[in-house]
Amino acid sequence: MKGLLRNDAVQAFLGWVLGAYLRVILRTVRWRHENLACVEPVLAGSSGAIALFWHGRIPLCLATAPQWWRKRTRAFVSPSADGEFIAQALAMSGFPAIRISSAKRGDAAKARQAVAAIREAVTWVGDGGALIITPDGPRGPNEVIAPGALQIARRSGQPVFLMGIAAHPAIQADSWDKVMFAAPFGRGAVVWEGPLHVASDAGEAEIAALIENWSARLSAVTRRAEALVGRAQVDPSARG
Repeated sequence: MKGLLRNDAVQAFLGWVLGAYLRVILRTVRWRHENLACVEPVLAGSSGAIALFWHGRIPLCLATAPQWWRKRTRAFVSPSADGEFIAQALAMSGFPAIRISSAKRGDAAKARQAVAAIREAVTWVGDGGALIITPDGPRGPNEVIAPGALQIARRSGQPVFLMGIAAHPAIQADSWDKVMFAAPFGRGAVVWEGPLHVASDAGEAEIAALIENWSARLSAVTRRAEALVGRAQVDPSARG
């Protein structure tokens, strides 16, 4: 199966299918935005921005596209086989990728790739671009922010925004990230929070505290989005 996913033709087909689905959901779901005003100064200005939403909401992510199309915007995407067709789908919708992987201990090559990707992201955001990150991907654990997003925020000095996304009716798979696929012509919601900042002199203890706090806050706005569309609330203990 992994070999099949690495086939260029298969990747192109899957990317087209996902890209088409993303656009259908954007255009047919009735999207509601809550607290959108918090991000308006950044959308209208020249500063950079970092925006976070959970990995399981990738199939709903173009709900935020009309906002981020107003800026030069890229997305952090894993270099894995499934990340390749996701990157192709997002590129079709105007969001080219920066490819990054979470390196395992002792994997020097992936560690160098991760450092290079973070450096590219810091430069991009520092120059006024926006960067979209699913901070619990690509491996999880579900709804727990990995340190990379905060490292970019600390080094770039740019604001972070949280985006809780949900739709109803929708199918939620029994995957590690509880991925959600919306049905066309339903209801959707995006709940925004921010701006948040990481101090330039933040140490490991402060970063760890922010990870815990921001993970809880991103889950909270996601639960709020679910409530707005009438979905049953998710038990946080069910995280994968």
